Amino acid sequence: MTLSVSLRHRLGEFLLDARFEAPEGVTVLFGRSGSGKTTIANAVAGLIRPDHARIAVNDRVLCDSEAGAWLPPSRRRLGYIFQEGRLFPHLTVRQNLRYGAWFAPRGVRRENLARVVELLGIGGLLDRRPVALSGGEKQRVAIGRALLSAPDLLIADEPLAALDEARKAEILPYFERLRDEVSVPILYVSHAPTEVARLATTVVVLQDGKTVRQGSAADIFGDPQLRPTGVRAVGAVLEAQVVAHHDDGLTELDAGGASLLLPRVPQAVGQSLRIRIPGQDVILSRSAPEGLSALNSLRGTITGIRAGDGPGAVVSIETAAGTVLARVTRRSAQALDLGVGVECYAIIKTLAIAPEDIGGPLPHV
Repeated sequence: MTLSVSLRHRLGEFLLDARFEAPEGVTVLFGRSGSGKTTIANAVAGLIRPDHARIAVNDRVLCDSEAGAWLPPSRRRLGYIFQEGRLFPHLTVRQNLRYGAWFAPRGVRRENLARVVELLGIGGLLDRRPVALSGGEKQRVAIGRALLSAPDLLIADEPLAALDEARKAEILPYFERLRDEVSVPILYVSHAPTEVARLATTVVVLQDGKTVRQGSAADIFGDPQLRPTGVRAVGAVLEAQVVAHHDDGLTELDAGGASLLLPRVPQAVGQSLRIRIPGQDVILSRSAPEGLSALNSLRGTITGIRAGDGPGAVVSIETAAGTVLARVTRRSAQALDLGVGVECYAIIKTLAIAPEDIGGPLPHV
């Protein structure tokens, strides 16, 4: 299943001119607020009619302004998950879910209600009404309702934006399960690096209404020149495998042959995962560290240094685990005589890696 988007649309002084091809899996539209992400999602869903566009899911054309083709939203076979659950308040959870199934076309493969309930962990909520649900529970029901409509594509427009951190941590694993266990591709809108790093199969970066880059999460976050949501988004995305859970509460990982220690993760031994390591949590040393409390040290070679407008710089280090980025001051870079080709050690505090920056199994697409 592929999504092909080419559109040009003006909203006042803002011009959106975006083109991309999205493969199977989770394609994240990533960028600052106002970069055009939601406008693209709404154009795909048929909620707005672009000035010029051609949008297709596989070979089924949803919109082609040149040919005069336009499918209304009700005929696009898309499931839309909004920032708020938007459940029917007078219906129970079970009835809201069945409302989604009512839209599933005859003769197409659809998800089983019992499977969706189990997948989203909402079996205990079926007889409740939305007023009795938390924000995270409402979103899980909204995901289930959209999934039961047998969509060709799910669209999720910043579905965690209205939730607090605890509820976000509750919902993210369910999106990971959707990615890994359900065949429906997802177009996901976000400006949060944590969500992108954990969920994305493909990232489409938007800036000032234009698509400026497309690639994997590791490629996008590993590029020090690409800062779609500011310098605090700079960080590496590493892939690793769980090796052991130790009695002191730490989990040992193998990342390309390099050992990493994290606070205990729920993944089983042998399972793969993603780790996002923000650049501000990485310290650099020219020599092998001694007498430090930090447990993670990755030896590597500097492949690039990019100075910012202020006092900082982003250093790229190629290690056995992958590309690691470090945010340091330019003064520190000069004092350490850092430069391309220089060997150094990237030091990462174990407790600096937040639980929300550790994702579940990797997608295989």
